[in-house]
Amino acid sequence: MTAVLGARQDPEPSVRKPGRWSAPPRPVWEEEPSRAGQAGKGIALGLACLAVLFPLWIVIVTSLQTKRTIDEAGGLVVIPRSITFVAYQELLGGGQVQRAALVSVGVTVVGTLFSMAVSVLCAYGLSRGGSLGHRWILMTLLATMFFGAGLIPTYLLVQALGLTDTYLALILPSAVSVFNILVLRAFFMNISQELVDSARIDGAGEWRILLRIVMPLSRAVIAVISLFYAVGYWSAWFNASIYLTDQDMMPLQNVMIQLVQKQERPVGLSAQINTGQLSPLAVQMAVMVLALLPVAVLSPFVQKHFKKGMLTGAVKG
Repeated sequence: MTAVLGARQDPEPSVRKPGRWSAPPRPVWEEEPSRAGQAGKGIALGLACLAVLFPLWIVIVTSLQTKRTIDEAGGLVVIPRSITFVAYQELLGGGQVQRAALVSVGVTVVGTLFSMAVSVLCAYGLSRGGSLGHRWILMTLLATMFFGAGLIPTYLLVQALGLTDTYLALILPSAVSVFNILVLRAFFMNISQELVDSARIDGAGEWRILLRIVMPLSRAVIAVISLFYAVGYWSAWFNASIYLTDQDMMPLQNVMIQLVQKQERPVGLSAQINTGQLSPLAVQMAVMVLALLPVAVLSPFVQKHFKKGMLTGAVKG
């Protein structure tokens, strides 16, 4: 008995906690994947990444090549031979492209702030069950998702309001997305009502509750919706094509379309292109890179909020 009691017992098997880069533990009912399955998943993901990154690689490499290299390659360049930033220097050195980039930045910043302000206020009001007429307002917003006035009535309305050939025509017609409002509303409704009631008992008004409690707790969904609005404003070109006639007011996307379709060349680049100092294809690819750069830079910072922000209201298993 003493020998049995004095024997050293084996320690309990430790449970390995998943690290930062390790896969999460599998449920007990899920079988371990086979090597063939893991290899198939890796090959499929690799091909998907290649299909996305290879065209982007071609665009970036071509924009950094000289006219001689592009002519020798017969067009798009896959393997770089020499690196030059002449196309970017000419584009950002002044002229129509630089002005269009500034217009796009201004419209994106102002439009995103305005859209988020309207969407947050509307979503917060609709998330409060006792707000005045919230049911009728919600039904009206839902109706606009299925029925639209059409292009011609919208253009006549913008023209009647005197917004043609103004920057407001690039913001107001597409300032609010009903889908984004519904996502914000669903997130606001999931916030603990006891927390809101306690703040109201302490004397906080609706503005203080929204700014001090609701919005800090909704950083994830606000970041995601802000990115959606910003990408929409940055990539928009249709409103400018029908509401603007002044070329100096055109955003970057419209200038890129003109370059790609070779309708006209930005002021200041025609001489370099005509004399053979600059390749038109390199200019087109450089404008594409400039148009994609802001989205590529901002997306990683908002990526961590996507899961929490976009699964709002989903059924959790």
